[in-house]
Amino acid sequence: MCRMLPTQFRRSWLFLIGLGLLVPLSVCVGFLAFKIPAINERFAWRMDFALTYLRNFVDPVEPIPTKLPKPHLRVVSQTSTPAPVSQSAMTEGQSPASLVTPDAADLYPTQTVMPTATWAPLPPAVSLPAPAWERQDINNCGPASLAMYLRFWGWDGDQADISGLLKPIRKDRNVNVEELVYYARIRAGWLQAEYRVGGDLELLKRLLAAGIPVMIEEGVLLEETYWPDDDHWAAHYFLLTGYDDQAQEFTGQDSFFGADRKVDYQELDHNWQAFNRVYILLFPPGSQAAVQNLLGEAWDVDVNRLRALEASQSEVDAQPENAFAWFNLGTNLVYFEHYDEAADAYDRAEALGLPQRMYRYQFGPFMAYFHSLRTADLLTLAEYAMKRTPTSEETLLWQGWGFYRQGNKTTAVQNFYEALEYHPGYEDALYALDYVNNNP
Repeated sequence: MCRMLPTQFRRSWLFLIGLGLLVPLSVCVGFLAFKIPAINERFAWRMDFALTYLRNFVDPVEPIPTKLPKPHLRVVSQTSTPAPVSQSAMTEGQSPASLVTPDAADLYPTQTVMPTATWAPLPPAVSLPAPAWERQDINNCGPASLAMYLRFWGWDGDQADISGLLKPIRKDRNVNVEELVYYARIRAGWLQAEYRVGGDLELLKRLLAAGIPVMIEEGVLLEETYWPDDDHWAAHYFLLTGYDDQAQEFTGQDSFFGADRKVDYQELDHNWQAFNRVYILLFPPGSQAAVQNLLGEAWDVDVNRLRALEASQSEVDAQPENAFAWFNLGTNLVYFEHYDEAADAYDRAEALGLPQRMYRYQFGPFMAYFHSLRTADLLTLAEYAMKRTPTSEETLLWQGWGFYRQGNKTTAVQNFYEALEYHPGYEDALYALDYVNNNP
């Protein structure tokens, strides 16, 4: 004969059964709710924040290992290695002079002498009309800043239009300058879009005084701590719309920090240096002659890069302990395909210490190590960068090229396909797959 369980036991069993039903139901409801765009946009970054912190807490990222000793003689044969399409070690105690950079005539022997530009005296202050401000989505300062820039010229879209093409996957944490210019050229054809490097504060003021906002990429410090030893440094796009000589500050529209952000001249230059002082310009085609005059020599892309190389070399000579100066020197040498010298400059920058997220945004070292046949250093750097940013399609690309160089075609192909998962249509990964599949 069956006996009834005591009331307290029946309640316990009912509680456990209810809990067993409630937990999966809650998970399902939460999952479905997370699919609602408004909810996803509000809470996705919190989930990403928590997962990033947990991952780095469980598996802390070590500093970049010291580079392997270089052989006394290194023979580089570019004819025997693939040429991947791209987006765009000195030891302690060595002096800057021990890194010999090529002569300007060797880098760009056909340069033409540009006529000396003349400019009218600058007004003491300029304030351009600010476009409607837009707060950025997670990791979306590039599209949000470009949206405001385009809006200044009469565009009626928003950052979602831009990120939908350039970074349809929200986990993609970086949009390169070249990608932003590409979007402006194909989706805002009534404007001319250009970018240059090696800018200076006087040039920024000249452009603003001519009625042209300027978009720069800079380094900033985040308030949030994303992992236990976070140095808080990250890249950020910033749209400048004015300046004031008396206050010694620029005014700009910042998609993260807010509208009409004020930044001291020297602080802005310091932050800007981390990205080779790159700047983006959008302007009506009818203004090209005026912009060309304002840029002077910098209008010619190769001369612009040559002057940036000279400027970075001068900064290295003046500030041999400045890691960003060495990094910029490497990046400008990569442009001229002097990969061995570029790799040496990057080595020095890394030895001096670079921000933890540096390789989320800049990939010149991968190219320099690949082309100088320093595959072990390439893979070591890629492993470090992947731990900091597991969704970086650029790092996955270069890691794949490193595996391919080692003869590991299977893993290389996996890397290229994974890069496409985080950036559908990523042309560099498509090229890599085509190359590798046709060169067994």
